[in-house]
Amino acid sequence: MTVIATESLSKRYPRVTALDRLSLDIGPGVTGLVGANGAGKSTLIKILLGLSPATEGSAAVLGLDVNTHGSAIRERVGYMPEHDCLPPDVSATEFVVHMARMSGLPPTAARERTADTLRHVGLYEERYRPIGGYSTGMKQRVKLAQALVHDPQLVLLDEPTNGLDPVGRDEMLGLIRRVYTDFGISVLVTSHLLGELERTCDHVVVVDGGKLLRSSSTSDFTQTTATLAVEVTDSDAHPDGSAALRKALTEAGLTLHAGEEQGLPGAGHILLVEASGEHTYDTIRDTVAELGIGLVRMEQRRHHIAEVFRDNDQPPYTAQQKGAGSDGA
Repeated sequence: MTVIATESLSKRYPRVTALDRLSLDIGPGVTGLVGANGAGKSTLIKILLGLSPATEGSAAVLGLDVNTHGSAIRERVGYMPEHDCLPPDVSATEFVVHMARMSGLPPTAARERTADTLRHVGLYEERYRPIGGYSTGMKQRVKLAQALVHDPQLVLLDEPTNGLDPVGRDEMLGLIRRVYTDFGISVLVTSHLLGELERTCDHVVVVDGGKLLRSSSTSDFTQTTATLAVEVTDSDAHPDGSAALRKALTEAGLTLHAGEEQGLPGAGHILLVEASGEHTYDTIRDTVAELGIGLVRMEQRRHHIAEVFRDNDQPPYTAQQKGAGSDGA
């Protein structure tokens, strides 16, 4: 099943091209749309909602053409806007009930769905407080609740972690993941923070200047490399366990990369060792034992999304996303 499909989609303004022949085929699951500010993410969402016409090309949401079925799409899709648009003098319950009624739910169903949705986003105990007294994180949860209250098939979330501290960001990302895993509602979430998408999304679409850079599963973005990440603890004999291991492995003939990564608290740094064969594992294990230090982990290192796109000279890459939700990722 295709949730979102675009073909050579373009949107041009007098002085800027917001989207440039963008072609996508997105299936069920949680899909991240990533790009810098001005990359065309919000423009794409407006077109998908039938709120802004494209200059060229076509787009369909849940099999419905955005040009001819905008109202039907908005009945089936929830939308969480980026900017603060909440009335400060009403409670979360009042606002979400109102949005449920606007979506066509009868009064009783609207109240029941509102209570369930606010419980899901963690605002049930605070549901009668005026929104104006909410923190930024609580306001973001209200916006998420109103996007979910009418039980849509798809939600479009525009920069849902904006303004949140690290804890609030992690909590919001967890809620977004549960939207699909717990309720089967597909998600398209925009972000300019690449790292957020690795642990949240099944698939990632990267755009820049309105053009598609890459579209594929998150696992394709984070391919394993021929590098081992080795993390060790210190010992009385070796107060800097990672330094001692680096010296010993180099003397044993292994190739270590110059960089190190921060490991778990109290476990020192992570050494990056080139895996030249099965003997590499044995050499590392035996050397750790000889030094008398603890081995926290030894595993193939994965490229992070941010590293994949650090070099802007990489060619565009597109992989089929149809049926994304069937992986169980």
